[in-house]
Amino acid sequence: MTGRGRLSSLAITVLGAALGGVVGGFLVVGVTLVLKAGMDLASRENTLYVVVVPLVGLALATFVLYGFGRSGGADARRTHPWRTFPPEAIRADISGDVIECEGEEERFPWRLAPIRALAIIATVGSGGAMGTEAPAAYLGVAAGVCLGDRGRWWRRLLRPAALAGGAAGVSALMAAPLVGTVFMLELGLRRRVPVNAERGLAALLGGFIGWAITAYLHLQFIRLVVPKEPPHSFTQAVVTALLIGGLAGGISSLAGLAVYRAKKWKASPVARLAIGGAAIVATAIILARIATPTAAVGPGGGAILWAENTAALPWTLLCVCALRATATTAAVAAGGCGGVFVPFLAVGDIAGRVFAPGLEVSSDLAGAAGAAGGIAGGYRLPFTALVMVMSVGGPRLATLTCLATVAVAFYAGLGAEAAVTRLKSLFSARRQAPVH
Repeated sequence: MTGRGRLSSLAITVLGAALGGVVGGFLVVGVTLVLKAGMDLASRENTLYVVVVPLVGLALATFVLYGFGRSGGADARRTHPWRTFPPEAIRADISGDVIECEGEEERFPWRLAPIRALAIIATVGSGGAMGTEAPAAYLGVAAGVCLGDRGRWWRRLLRPAALAGGAAGVSALMAAPLVGTVFMLELGLRRRVPVNAERGLAALLGGFIGWAITAYLHLQFIRLVVPKEPPHSFTQAVVTALLIGGLAGGISSLAGLAVYRAKKWKASPVARLAIGGAAIVATAIILARIATPTAAVGPGGGAILWAENTAALPWTLLCVCALRATATTAAVAAGGCGGVFVPFLAVGDIAGRVFAPGLEVSSDLAGAAGAAGGIAGGYRLPFTALVMVMSVGGPRLATLTCLATVAVAFYAGLGAEAAVTRLKSLFSARRQAPVH
């Protein structure tokens, strides 16, 4: 590419990223305010509300996606681009569309965004155990693709607008500019999309635009725990990283495998809602009894607040951690439309606090390290977790401990996944072995 052509490409990237970042960022902020209002309402209500209303929200999401939504192969006469899904599509899997279209954003089905937004509000806004980061990325990308799908010239802006819109949405949610940037680029690496100058610039601009929107409006959607007290020695820091990283990475990795299986579960929408809903009711009731009703609300912020303000025993914390992972898996199985990034963050946070008394480290350090480990182990986004740790800040040794925890959690997650795969292969071989 000549020098003039290179400058033209970069100019188009900047223009597309600016438009996509602004529109995507404001769209995500508006929708997230609605979701936050619903979750705040649920957090103030009693156990009956926490048990019943999220189940009603999941039923509404199922009706929106499978009652109002149509399958492209069912009846050609009823095909409509705004509510017609591909025949084999997982209709609630919004993060799947973002990942599958990385590097080829023009294939993104942006016309399905309104119907999925309704399902997102029904699931997450009712207090369901799913997160807001996948909706933020999905709606941001959809806004950017919609802007670029206006005609031949506008399509030159489509890819940078889509990438910047997704980065702006996540950065606005996390209130950290580089988290959204790295989040979108790291998702692209799953499809081996190269990070060239144009993609890097678009994601960077989008991330800073999303962060600037929330900073200007003085909004905070997710409260990340900041470690205030560092480990007392280097040895204590190493042991903390190893134990918390191993537990947070292992549990979140197993939860990630369960969520993946739940997404791919071949069952009718009614069966998914019935079985997943029963598991949701059970986990909510147990969480309300051993912790507090707010521990069952949303992606896990209430559970983290409970863990911060209660001198709970390690076994109780471990049970809450496992129940939170089960609740998110059940919500996915029931057909919920939302994310798992923030739920994994909460699972990791509570898992980290299990070791705080035994290691004699502060609860905030254990929670921050565990949260980062949950993202690295469960969502398989180690670079995003590293950037999140550096964005949160804190004493230097505490930050280094959290960074080391990310590395340990990532490999612990890989090890847990390999162990499960090995056990499945051994079980299958034993079942297929001839009987003498």
